[in-house]
Amino acid sequence: MTGFVGTESPVDAPTAQLDPEGARDVTEHLHSQGWTDGLPAVAATDDIVARFLAETDRDPDDIVGRHPQLEREVTVRDVAVNAVMAGCLPEHLPLVLAAWDALSSERAALGGGWQSTSGPGPLLIVNGSIRQRLGIASAGGALGPGFRANLSVPRAIGLTVRNGFGIRPRELEQATLGVPGRWNLCIGENEEESPWEPLSVELGHAPGDDVVSATLVRGFELVDNRSFTSPEDVLGDLVDTVQRSGALIGPHSPTGLLLNPEHARLFASAGMSKQDVREWITTRAGKTERELAAVGKGLNGRGDRTFEPDHFHRTIAGSSVGQFPIVVAGSSNAAMSLVFRVLGAWSGLAFPVR
Repeated sequence: MTGFVGTESPVDAPTAQLDPEGARDVTEHLHSQGWTDGLPAVAATDDIVARFLAETDRDPDDIVGRHPQLEREVTVRDVAVNAVMAGCLPEHLPLVLAAWDALSSERAALGGGWQSTSGPGPLLIVNGSIRQRLGIASAGGALGPGFRANLSVPRAIGLTVRNGFGIRPRELEQATLGVPGRWNLCIGENEEESPWEPLSVELGHAPGDDVVSATLVRGFELVDNRSFTSPEDVLGDLVDTVQRSGALIGPHSPTGLLLNPEHARLFASAGMSKQDVREWITTRAGKTERELAAVGKGLNGRGDRTFEPDHFHRTIAGSSVGQFPIVVAGSSNAAMSLVFRVLGAWSGLAFPVR
């Protein structure tokens, strides 16, 4: 895909003459080839791609992503080309590659998740000082818009899926509605304002390590609770959201939490660890067979098991970090958290940026 018509980057060549009409022609060319996601993309010339590849010691021909069903693969070079097109900076490439390492460990991403009717997008979570070096937002407005790395890095994933695997809407991709911001979901964990150990430490890495974890998500739901009088108030609100029937498609609905620092500190000040929060919620979030049947989602008749009407089905299968990840992000200017819905099961793995 290299060899596009292009000019020297104005960032690297400040005295270069800009050619807005030429830039528009290039943009229209990329659109006409079906290589973009609907937004303008940057032309990936051989020289620019080479600058990106210089930021990693990985072999350009190394395979970093596979789609077994389609028997297609993407290499380091493919990822670099799409990172250029997505608007990344060269120093973003190692992070994009680490995100592919993380996604390649996800069963959903290997099992057709990119083509799912749920239309899931990857949620990338970054820990370590690389957040500051690359300007990855982790505090106010972390989910954007407004932060280049937060937007361009996941967009590079989306363009690689499109151009590397050939998965495009209404073709190989079969999303019913899609997910707003599908290729925009990247945040840093707000380690500085979190009362707990970072997610990366929970996953076995040393404090301060530059690490990326990723999962495919089907959506987010806001929990705006600024009127609490106790930790139980907020926990109950989270349970109410987690067990919402609309998200349920089977016996369990894999789920995670993006807790803002205020909610996290509320729990920590009451002596609760992240694991305590997980166990409080997972033991209470669920619905009875009668409640599920009332909305057309009863589990009787599915498989070979039957359930009494008052049988309680837990929304989340377990309380491990892999079953129920909790990330602290955002600012403390208001007590708002998000419940996110995981597609399939999260591997619970994180990968170093290298």
